[in-house]
Amino acid sequence: MTKYAGLWIDHREARIVFITDAGEELKKIESGVDKHTRFKSGKADENGSSEDVADRKFGNELKEYYDKVVAILREADSVHIFGPGEAKHELEQRMERAGLKNRIAGVETADKLTDRQVAAKVRAACME
Repeated sequence: MTKYAGLWIDHREARIVFITDAGEELKKIESGVDKHTRFKSGKADENGSSEDVADRKFGNELKEYYDKVVAILREADSVHIFGPGEAKHELEQRMERAGLKNRIAGVETADKLTDRQVAAKVRAACME
C-alpha cells in the first residue's frame, strides 16, 4: 500500500497529512521554539556573547524539531513539503541528510493553511 504524505511547516509547527487507501490521518508537531530574536547588546560570558548563546539554543531546538518530523515522514513513500519561510528548505536538507531525498516529491511556498487546506493540497499533489 502506497502512503503519501504532505506537510505544512514553519519554525513553530508542522501539520502532516498521510493519505493511504484506508483514508487520511493528520499529525501535528509543535516545535516548542520561541521566536528567534536578535539582541542589540548583551553581556558576554564564557560561552560567548548572549546572541551566540541564543543562536545556538535556537539551532539546537530546531534540530530536535526537524528530527521529530523526519522520523514521522520515514513512514511515507512520497512527501510534499509546503510552507511560508525557510523551514521547508531546512527540512528538505534534513531529509536529504537522512537519506530520504528520493521521497521528496516537491517543495512549494504556501502561506498559512488550515488543516483542511493542507489535506486538500496533499490530495491534489498525490493525484499528479
